[in-house]
Amino acid sequence: MIGRYSLVILSMLLLNAFLVVPRAGAAESQPAQASGGSCDRTCLAGFVTKYLDAMIAHKPGDLPLAPNTRFTEDCKEMKLGEGLWKTASRLTDYRRDILDTRQGVAVSFLVVDENSSPVLFVMRLKIADNKIAEIETMAVHNQKEGMLFNLSNLKTASKMMLSRPEKLELNSREEMTKAALTYPAGLKIGSFVKVDSPMAPDAYRFENGQLMAGPGCTFFKGCDNMKTQMIPTLSKITNRVIAVDEELGVVALRMNFGPGSLFQGDGELDVWHSYKIYGGLIHAAEAYCKVVPSSTKSGWE
Repeated sequence: MIGRYSLVILSMLLLNAFLVVPRAGAAESQPAQASGGSCDRTCLAGFVTKYLDAMIAHKPGDLPLAPNTRFTEDCKEMKLGEGLWKTASRLTDYRRDILDTRQGVAVSFLVVDENSSPVLFVMRLKIADNKIAEIETMAVHNQKEGMLFNLSNLKTASKMMLSRPEKLELNSREEMTKAALTYPAGLKIGSFVKVDSPMAPDAYRFENGQLMAGPGCTFFKGCDNMKTQMIPTLSKITNRVIAVDEELGVVALRMNFGPGSLFQGDGELDVWHSYKIYGGLIHAAEAYCKVVPSSTKSGWE
């Protein structure tokens, strides 16, 4: 009798083990299913790297693209592989990523070589279902195209923009966005003071590598103070938020400054701007800008 009972108990134990332990295929598929719709910082930065590697190799087919991926360069819709894809020859050490994990968006400011000539290059990638769904880019080849072009300050990304604020100093996504939008609001009426833009006393601004505001600025009288400096009134300015990096405290905006934004000549400035915001203040602003014909639309409004 003892033998029979032992056999029954052993059979029950084996049955329980089979029911409790999941099949190998089900166990392996579960993590992929759970993370299928998200892309963390490492994932987003990896897509930037994939894009750059494919561009330098002139192989757009190497990219994981969504079925209806859109690609623009300098506000013009193109076939992927055209534009800078044909001529980019080498990456430099300058790369600054703005990673918006909540929206699945990566914005990157770069300097790339085009047959030994440096190009200021900025792009926005939208990632969905582990594919690149949107590609928005701008390339500035020289001072004529950019109005400003100072490569001496674009050897490596600034420590300020790459720094990670203390957790207690980080603002919410909404607070950072509100602060960043005071910049175009100030340009719209010609005064950062009147809109009370929350700029730190030592805040600075670079455009195409040229120091245009903040301590040490000598570009024009009064530019050493970013908030109180004289600025043009750009009543037709348009803007949209393209990324918010909640970990680094950086907000990226795409703007068209509209009429009156050039030192001379016809056209307008198309601007990709970014703002370092923590502790409730704008501490730095860095941008790439390019001269475009009047009334040019980005194509992503």
